Amino acid sequence: MSERIPHWLEKQSEVNPHHIALESPDGGKKTFGELRQESRQMAQALMKSGVQKGDHIAFLSDNDLNYPVFIHAISYIGAVVVLLNTRLTSAEISYQLKDAHVKRLFISNSYEVKAEKASKNLNTAVQKVSELPQELADEYDLKRELALDEVYTMMYTSGTTGKPKAVMHTYGNHWFSAIASSLNLGLRHDDKWLMCLPLFHVGGFSVLMKSVIYGMTIHLMEKFEPSLVNKALITEGVSHVSVVTVMLQKLLEDLDGKRYPDHLKCMLLGGGPVPVHLLEQTADRNVPVFQTYGMTETSSQIATLSPESAFTKIGSAGKALSIAELWIDNDDEKQPGEIIVRGPMVSKGYYNHPHQRDAYLRTGDIGYKDEDGFLYVVDRVKDVIISGGENVYPAEIESVLSDIPGIREAGVTGRKDERWGEVPVAFLVSESPGTLEAEEVLDFCKERLGKYKLPAQLHWVEELPRNASNKVLRRQLFSLLDQED
Repeated sequence: MSERIPHWLEKQSEVNPHHIALESPDGGKKTFGELRQESRQMAQALMKSGVQKGDHIAFLSDNDLNYPVFIHAISYIGAVVVLLNTRLTSAEISYQLKDAHVKRLFISNSYEVKAEKASKNLNTAVQKVSELPQELADEYDLKRELALDEVYTMMYTSGTTGKPKAVMHTYGNHWFSAIASSLNLGLRHDDKWLMCLPLFHVGGFSVLMKSVIYGMTIHLMEKFEPSLVNKALITEGVSHVSVVTVMLQKLLEDLDGKRYPDHLKCMLLGGGPVPVHLLEQTADRNVPVFQTYGMTETSSQIATLSPESAFTKIGSAGKALSIAELWIDNDDEKQPGEIIVRGPMVSKGYYNHPHQRDAYLRTGDIGYKDEDGFLYVVDRVKDVIISGGENVYPAEIESVLSDIPGIREAGVTGRKDERWGEVPVAFLVSESPGTLEAEEVLDFCKERLGKYKLPAQLHWVEELPRNASNKVLRRQLFSLLDQED
């Protein structure tokens, strides 16, 4: 029999009914008591419209204060929610609706056209959340307990290679992820987490789970705007914020030499390898950046740098969280190998894609540990360039290129080569177009990279292709050249 816990929103409404659960920059607020009431009301409305326990339903919406209401409503019913990326095309959404066997698609008003196109020729009903019945009596019994091994959410992997797959997350995955994070970062009664990542992404959704499990306030923003985020970090008493590399770069530029107040305790930095020069810059300015490592399959972070190591292990993603294990697939863990993880926050698998699952997860990421056991993430296995028999890691080259004054961003991928098999090719975004010559860039690289790692070509582009979590999509870099033709 599955381990059960009291429904986490019921518990927070009981112990912290007047504590602010959600707030927005426009002044909107919901207490945990109000969030419980609205979520239960929406659960009644969803059941009135036909949603039942075990149903697969999908949700397509931007960040707003009603997003958590819908998410918690699903938990009161016992249905499974597929969180859809708002940046996908109708065709991509259609694939996910079919693959996940979605019965109903619920949307915010702005996605009506996209949803209708996506559901065409599918047995999937579309309904606006704003048109659900209002002010219903308590006709239906709602769940008061959560079974930790029941599937709660499904999120599709970004699909950078092949078709995306739906990662199944249980209530227990989300619960243990939140608990492990608090044991590493600590927890205070006045913590407030600013969230500007999309809530359909595991990095954003995990903070919703932290909020209801900890009893913590979320300052929820619709999207990332550097000036607005910095203003909130300075004036709204924010203690934590989740960012990826490109966001951190833009925040520092907008900050323009100023410093963050002492109440900012943690800038949680995820999304893959980070240029060391950027981390050194944050250390010089005393910005509390904690690099973290995780993925959709691990329900967000599974390793995070601890506060006491933030300035002594720059570039490290720390060690596995207290209830997780992490090791390197190499007899010598100080040498690069695939990162393997295990723990109760690791997903039980992919929906509709049967496969042999061991107790551990091969992540597809390359990393190594230093002499103290701290993890350093090098790159994705599938992104490694093999040139003349040597492994070339795009992230290493990108880090060097990003150190060059005048280069804002860099993306590196491999190109087939008759002599070497593959060679690295760099795509660069300039601070001021036309001010840097290729020769200057290569001269800088020659002093810091082995000859076989030097980019065979340089391409100047306006921006790099990224997914919803702002990761560079290296396999789409060459498509930028097609756009120029």
